[in-house]
Amino acid sequence: MNRPAPSPAAQDWKQRPERSFAPVVRFMVWLSLALGRPASRLVLYLIAAYFVVFAPAAKRASKDYLRRVLGREATVRDGFRHVLGFASVVHDRVYWLRGRSDLFQVAISGADQLDELMDSGRGIVFLGAHFGSFEALRALGKRHTLDVRMLMYPDNARHVTAALAAINPDMLDRIITLGQPDSILRVRDHLAGGGAVGILGDRALGDDKSRPVPFLGDDALFPTGPLRLAAMLRAPVVFMAGAYLGGNRYHLSFEPVVDFAEVPVDQREAQVNQALAQYVGLLERHCCEAPYNWFNFYDFWKPAP
Repeated sequence: MNRPAPSPAAQDWKQRPERSFAPVVRFMVWLSLALGRPASRLVLYLIAAYFVVFAPAAKRASKDYLRRVLGREATVRDGFRHVLGFASVVHDRVYWLRGRSDLFQVAISGADQLDELMDSGRGIVFLGAHFGSFEALRALGKRHTLDVRMLMYPDNARHVTAALAAINPDMLDRIITLGQPDSILRVRDHLAGGGAVGILGDRALGDDKSRPVPFLGDDALFPTGPLRLAAMLRAPVVFMAGAYLGGNRYHLSFEPVVDFAEVPVDQREAQVNQALAQYVGLLERHCCEAPYNWFNFYDFWKPAP
């Protein structure tokens, strides 16, 4: 399949979201550590109200997504709830990274399906999305002594990474930066040692291969890179979602997508496409079940030129 031209949406998310929210993240980090979780959560309502009023591009994107997932026109209350969910998850990242998983109630679905993989000592690729909290995966890691490394693109996440690294410097050792000469080797070695890697698969890069897949009523571009990486390393892929349910409650869900060790080389391309469709279907289902948990505040459905 030919490589598509960089879409305006791909350019948009790389340039705007982190830049817009970085000052908020830094302020929330300071406030969270100074006041503690219950008191600092009160400020989230002011932050959410500010962005609902003064971030028109994010507001439009939120309204478009909510209209699709709710099946009706989104109200101001819906938009506020959406941004508040995002602010709450970012706020809680501080405590996850401080090792304070005792502050949260975490329900887990599908963990039994991971037991065989973890008991076998094989590495796992967790394929998530900008949905809820990926840091909630730490609850599983702590329970099963699972060593999870996040695969990240450095440019769009540098502000958040810098802010959170100030809380827990060990975080830097748990990030594998993609696009470096040794990135794939580091991923391969970590998986070979029985570790796990997590990557978010719902933002297409302008210079990466992607495919249009039906999502909430229209085609949207999704990258094939994460699945191609898992195929090359013959690793099992597990969908992961950590929905925020309000208060201190999270729900972790795991569902196997594909085990590339069982896929012949000549069938990998077809299996990548099939797995991508399955991943997007799972993401759509979770968005419908917990609609205020998806945090892509840009024009996700803007077509490539």
